[in-house]
Amino acid sequence: MRVIGLMSGTSHDAVDAAAADLVLDGDTVVLAPLGLIGEAYPAGLRSALSAALPPAATTMKEVCALDTRIGQAFASLAVRADRELCAGRADLIGSHGQTVYHWAEDGRVHGTLQLGGPAWIAEATGCPVVSDLRSRDVAAGGQGAPLVSLVDVLWLRGRPGVRAALNLGGIANITVVSGAGDPLAFDTGPANALIDAAVRDLTGGRLDHDVDGVMAARGTVHAPLLKRLLAEPYYALPAPKTTGKELFHGSYLRAALAAVGPVPDDDVVATVTELTARTVADAVRSVHVTEVIASGGGTRNPTLMGALRRALGGVALRTSGELGLPEAAKEAYAFAVLAFLTVHGLAGTAPSCTGARHPSVLGSITPGRRGLALPAPARVAPTRLEIFRR
Repeated sequence: MRVIGLMSGTSHDAVDAAAADLVLDGDTVVLAPLGLIGEAYPAGLRSALSAALPPAATTMKEVCALDTRIGQAFASLAVRADRELCAGRADLIGSHGQTVYHWAEDGRVHGTLQLGGPAWIAEATGCPVVSDLRSRDVAAGGQGAPLVSLVDVLWLRGRPGVRAALNLGGIANITVVSGAGDPLAFDTGPANALIDAAVRDLTGGRLDHDVDGVMAARGTVHAPLLKRLLAEPYYALPAPKTTGKELFHGSYLRAALAAVGPVPDDDVVATVTELTARTVADAVRSVHVTEVIASGGGTRNPTLMGALRRALGGVALRTSGELGLPEAAKEAYAFAVLAFLTVHGLAGTAPSCTGARHPSVLGSITPGRRGLALPAPARVAPTRLEIFRR
């Protein structure tokens, strides 16, 4: 089955589409990557999205408009992905949508909202679409995140030692897999969220991220600011736990800066970069990880990766590309896998990772142009994910 996974993360700057040939071979999902393409959100859409995100106020009219415009942006990229990566023969699309709110209070998640109407994707491509993947896990008592944890578990199972798949998006999360005990997953804190917020503020919007880590490399970590940021209570919460830009946003950083006094621009960026490295490393050490396999946009920041290597000390750091899943595409491929599991009637969650009461088949299915014909339900739940390198 040729499946396209669509993803836009908490950095809300672009949509990625990864296509894969997926096959169930006994207890193994075999994934043959077909490639990745991406498109930046139109400037007007991105600015409207940024203006509506917490802690800003918004209206239902704006939410409706965003749902439509994000759905159309996803649909446009899906059409391209079908044509350019699947030769016009895609069978299924899995759409994560754009997270705009993750309602977490007192250690529980009460709801989650992703925008990007799947009907626009189904109408444009003719393919069935699996969407709204997080809500079912939340309804089952889970955190709804990190949602790719089951895919990480299938992928890393059997490697020696204690492995952690690390995603460095707007928020950083890890999935921990070992030969003994149940897997574990949780958000460690900000990855790029505060770095991006600092750069936007300090450059007056001229830049939206620290390109190649240049600002952080020029700066020096400001110890009082770092100490204040590390005092955030979230870091001490037990897993499973999730967070987002509802907590880690520009106003949060500005409040911390106001408490410590003036800090040079490059030092601010160096400090929040160190915060990401330090909190990831602390989380990794707390669960005795021996190998970290990183993916996501943060892997393109050499200053962040260097800080992370130093903070990890003797813990090995690799990238997902070394194991066959390109760093920029891993999450999009994961949502392709989750959609594939859904249409085969298979659960897409690991309860020990999300905290849910039980595994759940995820998402809602929007039929394609030819109606809805699902494959026969799978008889065996997969235990492994194998990457087939052409």
